[in-house]
Amino acid sequence: MSMATRIATTYKTPLRTSTAVELMPGDVAIGLLGDQLKTLLGSCVSIILTDPRRTVAAMCHIVHVGKPLGANVKNTAFGMVAMSDMYARLTALGVIPARCEAYVFGGGNMFPDQYAATHVGQNNSDWAFDFLHSQGIPGVDHCVGGNGHRKVSWTVGAGEPQVETVFGGLAS
Repeated sequence: MSMATRIATTYKTPLRTSTAVELMPGDVAIGLLGDQLKTLLGSCVSIILTDPRRTVAAMCHIVHVGKPLGANVKNTAFGMVAMSDMYARLTALGVIPARCEAYVFGGGNMFPDQYAATHVGQNNSDWAFDFLHSQGIPGVDHCVGGNGHRKVSWTVGAGEPQVETVFGGLAS
């Protein structure tokens, strides 16, 4: 059972019980209309994929870019594994991932005094944009870079994800 599953809470809406899920590093979660998905990011990157009607969404918290080796081949902390997991979850609900829209958040420089140019956060956000581009998935919005942490929260539906920079730095 993933950390996201263990900390999920539920609340009632008129039509069904909605879920609030707080993703920890390496988690992947799926949400339906009215569900809340949230995470806290530093150099990590979160990608949200949602169907154009905004009735289903998948969110991940990527720690490492690319494809893992050895014992980590199923570890969703890695970008390729997380995206594969998101694709499988969306497909199981009848959503075609290639028809989704994307949001990308995070990729901050947590050590600006040590890494002024290229840093882990920049590598993570570059990987996320490259992956989405390679899949033909359009980006709706993003907030990446800078020197701050970000709190990301989205209730699946018509509204936009809420992003709060916790401290410092400019974002693009």
